[in-house]
Amino acid sequence: MSASALHILVLGTLALIGVGLYGLLAVRNLIKVIVALQIMVKGALLALVMAGAAAGQPNLGQSLAATVIVADTVVAVVGLALAVQVRRHVGTLDVRALSSLKK
Repeated sequence: MSASALHILVLGTLALIGVGLYGLLAVRNLIKVIVALQIMVKGALLALVMAGAAAGQPNLGQSLAATVIVADTVVAVVGLALAVQVRRHVGTLDVRALSSLKK
C-alpha cells in the first residue's frame, strides 16, 4: 500500500467514525441512533480491512470484516424490531421520552 492511499483510508475511517459519533450525540430518534451506530461500525470495518492490508495479510482483515458485517446486521435488525415495538406501545421514538418510562 502506498502512503497516500493509507492516508486516504485513515481519513475516511476517521470521518465515518466522527459522523457516526456526531449522530449519536445529536439525534434523539431511536432509528436515527441505530443508523449512526451503523455508520460508526462501517468506519471500524474500514479500519479492520486497512490494518489487514497494512500488515500484509489482506485476507485476514477482509474475513474479519465479513464476520463483523454479519454480526452487525443481526444487531441492527434486532434494534430496528425493538424500535418498531417501542413505537407501537409507547407512541414515540424519542429517547428522552423513553428514558422517563417506569413500570
